[in-house]
Amino acid sequence: MGPALWYFSRATGLVSLVLFTAVVVLGALGAGRFESRGWSRLTTATLHRNLALTSVLFLAAHIISAVLDSYVQLRWVDVLIPFVSAYHAFWVGLGAVAIDLLLAIVVTSLLRTRIPARAWRAVHWLAYLCWPVALVHGIGMAESDANRGWIFTLDLLCVIAVAVAVVTRVMSTHPDTEARKLSAPKEATR
Repeated sequence: MGPALWYFSRATGLVSLVLFTAVVVLGALGAGRFESRGWSRLTTATLHRNLALTSVLFLAAHIISAVLDSYVQLRWVDVLIPFVSAYHAFWVGLGAVAIDLLLAIVVTSLLRTRIPARAWRAVHWLAYLCWPVALVHGIGMAESDANRGWIFTLDLLCVIAVAVAVVTRVMSTHPDTEARKLSAPKEATR
């Protein structure tokens, strides 16, 4: 298919980054119980879940098109096993790490009602590792692009969005969260 498949793979990768950025932002805000008069926590949770699904679909299109692209010569094993690719082993390997982390998040989310909440939450925290690994994968893969200035700007905007959401989450308080902190067992002092 020539360069069309390569462009499609790049485009779906960039769209995936933007969508996953939105998912991480909404996840951080939702965990901080963000809501306003016109934006309920249910709205945040629903949008988070739907964007996550859409992100996974774009990521699947990115992966499939990258594997089908005859120029890149990726194998399906390169997608899941980090650092075995003959093509840009390190950068593709980071993509594989991000996919493996994402698979753990997706599987536990699908099983959320069947596993302990604490286990789901622990695995879900991998999103804060998965997202930057995927971002660095994209930055490394884009280093060969002739006109990557706008890609750098997009990456920077994504980083700023996640940073603001995480800082907002860390700085936020909610009566439920404060009550849990107060009712948590105190550590024995020595």
